Amino acid sequence: MPRPDLQPVTDPSDPRLADYVSLTDVALRSRHEPEKGLYIAESSTVLGRALRAGHRPRSVLLAPRWVPDLERMLADLPDDGAIVPVYVADEPVLEAITGFHVHRGALAAMHRPPLAPVADVLAGARDGAGARRVAVLEDVVDHTNVGAAFRSAAALGVDAVLVTPRCADPLYRRSVRVSMGTVFQVPWTRIDPWPDGIDELRAHGFVTASLALADDALTLDELVAEPPGRLALVLGAEGHGLKPATVAASDLVVRIPMAGGVDSLNVAAAAAVAFWATRA
Repeated sequence: MPRPDLQPVTDPSDPRLADYVSLTDVALRSRHEPEKGLYIAESSTVLGRALRAGHRPRSVLLAPRWVPDLERMLADLPDDGAIVPVYVADEPVLEAITGFHVHRGALAAMHRPPLAPVADVLAGARDGAGARRVAVLEDVVDHTNVGAAFRSAAALGVDAVLVTPRCADPLYRRSVRVSMGTVFQVPWTRIDPWPDGIDELRAHGFVTASLALADDALTLDELVAEPPGRLALVLGAEGHGLKPATVAASDLVVRIPMAGGVDSLNVAAAAAVAFWATRA
């Protein structure tokens, strides 16, 4: 197993902690992740799922009471001879280091794995049998909505998630936390270019169904009554929804029937409804 190298920390300005210092959302996105190829796993639950998915820690920062949990998680991994620095600090020191309250007392700086090509993600889903139902998140910029959509995708059996170039990062700290680490169990990658990527989905046998308000849209019930063999559900950004070019290029336009004078749902809620309705 990777061996933890426990190193007590009492000084928030310790240079060993550069990956964790003042991790505001903006700092994490603009400085740490693109430059160093890192993302932050927050909480022991999320870290455990990341490790089980094969992601490798650069270091771990945690409170003393979480050390036994970490040692158990590392013991379940194959022995690769690696040594993982584990910085141990009391919770007030953790908060002084990071700039926020550390939920469940654990953070890890994780090496970001390279993204796979779309074709590989589609082919590798269902243990190599190939994806039959995927979600496409178009320009969803709210990290909370991205994380919630991934959690619904995992819970409701979506085979893969594809995110467009302008969509928020699923490995961003808030996305990972809201997803409860399910971003590590649902295969995903970026589909680029977009919406030209619809042609690639079509070449793999997928019918693309854009969720949008349109006069000629099918209802979700009508889609479910005659489901295509391979379905790609396309969900749009908060507010203005899908691009007109995306809707025009899709095979189908689908709407969720609404009542009470409400015209649409939040994208994360709409994703959950659509994933549940189209589950196998």
